Amino acid sequence: MKGQTGLLWAPWRSRFIYQRRPPGCIFCGGRRSGRREASRLIIRRSRHAFALLNLYPYTNGHLMVAPVRHVKEPRLLTASEWADLWSLLLDSQRLLDRVLHPHGYNIGINLGRAAGAGIPGHLHVHLVPRWEGDTNFMPIVGRTKVISEGLQALYRKLLKAQR
Repeated sequence: MKGQTGLLWAPWRSRFIYQRRPPGCIFCGGRRSGRREASRLIIRRSRHAFALLNLYPYTNGHLMVAPVRHVKEPRLLTASEWADLWSLLLDSQRLLDRVLHPHGYNIGINLGRAAGAGIPGHLHVHLVPRWEGDTNFMPIVGRTKVISEGLQALYRKLLKAQR
């Protein structure tokens, strides 16, 4: 098997591969509330921040929390924006606890491309649920990660849990 590559059927990723990326910031479209909440997978909103599911998650339930204002570093946030962002992050963690029951979390901010930021111009915090044993043979042997639930199904569960 050495040198061979496995096959993982993931047709939802073809949209990412073939679709032209719109110009501008993907997070700034989250400034407006309304009809596009579901299409953007925004699950929560506060005065200065919003939380949304990551379209290309590391694991099931991977959320991002971003300030509404286009800011690239935490030091550029006002005290109110920082407090609101952090509060929404904690509320989102409690929501994931209720719905997914993870054993732990990775929480991180990548500042700049050198640090791994895919969207370096708009600060965002990754909230990644983790489970004991969630690293199995697939990422090690197959160089593939399996996400156990579709984004739309998870989105509906998270919205329902907030009612």
